[in-house]
Amino acid sequence: MYTFKQPMLMGARALAIGALLACAAPAMAQAPLELKIIAPAGPGGGWDTASRSLQQVMLSSGAAKNVQVINVPGAGGTVGLAQFVNGAKGDGKQIMTMGITMLGAVLTNRSPVGLDTVTPIARITADPLVIVVPANSPHKTMKDLAAAIKADTSRVVWAGGSAGGADHILAGLVARTVGGDVRKLNYVPFSGGGEALAEMLGGRVTAGVSGYNEFESMIKAGKLRILAVASGKRVAGMNVPTLKEQGIDAELVNWRGIVAGPGITPQQRQVLSAAVEKTLKSPEWSKILKMRGWEAAYLPPDQFAAFMKTEQAHVKGILVSIGLAK
Repeated sequence: MYTFKQPMLMGARALAIGALLACAAPAMAQAPLELKIIAPAGPGGGWDTASRSLQQVMLSSGAAKNVQVINVPGAGGTVGLAQFVNGAKGDGKQIMTMGITMLGAVLTNRSPVGLDTVTPIARITADPLVIVVPANSPHKTMKDLAAAIKADTSRVVWAGGSAGGADHILAGLVARTVGGDVRKLNYVPFSGGGEALAEMLGGRVTAGVSGYNEFESMIKAGKLRILAVASGKRVAGMNVPTLKEQGIDAELVNWRGIVAGPGITPQQRQVLSAAVEKTLKSPEWSKILKMRGWEAAYLPPDQFAAFMKTEQAHVKGILVSIGLAK
């Protein structure tokens, strides 16, 4: 009897141990992380702000127990991208903030490292881009600005962020859509919104492009006039018509996302995805969105990967048309 029951007892113990391990696995997978976030830009910019907002909410929501933000500026994010791809291979504790501007920078800077090497984790925000002019500008409406672009594209001076970035892409898209000569697009890139603002207020720039929050204070102070928002629909709380409402079939949103390094395991991807999702669905993150004027734009890994492929083709088409890519 003893020899007959012994295998059954051992089997029962094995099953019990297996059950305990199975229960423990999810808990281990969801354990708070020690995380490093690469912000591929200098302090104060959009990627830096998004990275530090994630850091703040990840800690307060319990999604991570230690989060470090590291700035790696240069070339529209491609310097940070190259460093990240080389340093985060197989590392499930590193992520990088990126967005549509990096898609453009990879092309315009002919970066040897592309986004096909990273692991998409999530799209996190959408920042509605707006077009503004100085308060004393003769261009009272978007129709006025469009007429000036069509008459002589080179005389309309645009101010915005880095060359090949979201602001530049929108300026080119508008010029192409209204019938301007995109080969003569006169776009001046600035490293920060403050510099572009100073040029506009000084009368040296015709129009500016950026996220609404960059210009909000000057718009409310009556020093800038907002002509249009480039999103698909009007932004809540902002009584501003879209480009499409004004007869210009152009739409562009400055989205931001999170990627992990190449070669991470499915389990590592799941842990990172769960931590980011917990952060983005927290009440603390909702407060950040409202404060920053960002829109919630969460996409999980697979959907974000598909979105990135579509956006890469879209961005390349625009940059090729304005002569910034081949």
